[in-house]
Amino acid sequence: MRSTYRLPIYLGASWLFALCGTAWAETSTNPAVAGPPEPTLEQEAAPKIKKNPHRNIVNVVYENDMIGDGADKYYTSGVRISYLDLEAKFPEFARDIDDILPMISLNDTSGIFYSLGQNIFTPQDVSTRNADSKDRPYAGYLYGSVGMVSLNDDHIDEVEVSLGVVGPAAMGEQVQKFIHTHVTDSPIPKGWNNQLKNEPAFTLGWQRSWRSRTLLDSGSLALSFSPYAGATVGNVYDFVNGGISLRLAPTEAQWQDTPVRVRPALPGTGYFDTPENKWGWYLFGGIEGRAIGRNIFLDGNTFTDSPSVDKEHFVGDANAGLALTYDKVRISYTLIYRTKEFEDQEDDTLFGAMSVGYRF
Repeated sequence: MRSTYRLPIYLGASWLFALCGTAWAETSTNPAVAGPPEPTLEQEAAPKIKKNPHRNIVNVVYENDMIGDGADKYYTSGVRISYLDLEAKFPEFARDIDDILPMISLNDTSGIFYSLGQNIFTPQDVSTRNADSKDRPYAGYLYGSVGMVSLNDDHIDEVEVSLGVVGPAAMGEQVQKFIHTHVTDSPIPKGWNNQLKNEPAFTLGWQRSWRSRTLLDSGSLALSFSPYAGATVGNVYDFVNGGISLRLAPTEAQWQDTPVRVRPALPGTGYFDTPENKWGWYLFGGIEGRAIGRNIFLDGNTFTDSPSVDKEHFVGDANAGLALTYDKVRISYTLIYRTKEFEDQEDDTLFGAMSVGYRF
């Protein structure tokens, strides 16, 4: 997908925002439409969360351009393993964070999630050993995260802290060369000697998703949307983001979070409900915009000289996918379109994400 496709996407985004805004206004402010007061999201979800005996969820997601448009450049790979504990006993420091930060409040619906991940970035041309000042630098990123998620009133809040390393210690070179040699038989990248230097990595991220609203309801199927917004700060990323998630699903399959993704996309908790009839499905999609102050993978190292390029300060994503649930397992595929991230980037990117979740 190239930049010539941006106009239809932007027009579609404008239509989507208008449609969702109209539906939100009708269901929120028009008594004739809204009817009697409905229970809050927290009041509805808390009993269902407690009722399910399988209160732990493990998610594994693999993002790669090879399962998108078949290319091997720019953001070339991302892996994230997450564990969500819905019956966690919060340590005292978590209670202290709850008291200090206004963006999350702990209650009976709160959970803790832990993640490990690695991202790999390469230029478009991996056949040369010399760095191209107009092409994206090589970079690896290895990190661990801990976060909290909580339902409060009619929204879901997530706070996540990530610590890791950017540079050779992240082992991006070793992983990519191993995969290209033993798995895909792809050309061996030759320019890893130009990668970003070792640097400790820190990010603090917050996201808020509001209650889903129904756009169309046929009785057995429902099309709904949910807006979200957030911010991330640190020496890896500084950005604010906002977007809308869409879901088309059977009406009984409403308690589903989007499959886990890799930052800078909205990571999500990976929560999914176990269907009563053993299997379920839903289609999902969405759009997101980010205003970016810093991206270490484009701006280069914080404290020392390194390769860098001039980044774009506004980046947009559009995604669509399918999730299938059987008993305690969910499998999903997401196709993601991302606009250009730096000024000399030749084209937009298209990559895929495969994820598997398991409840126990």
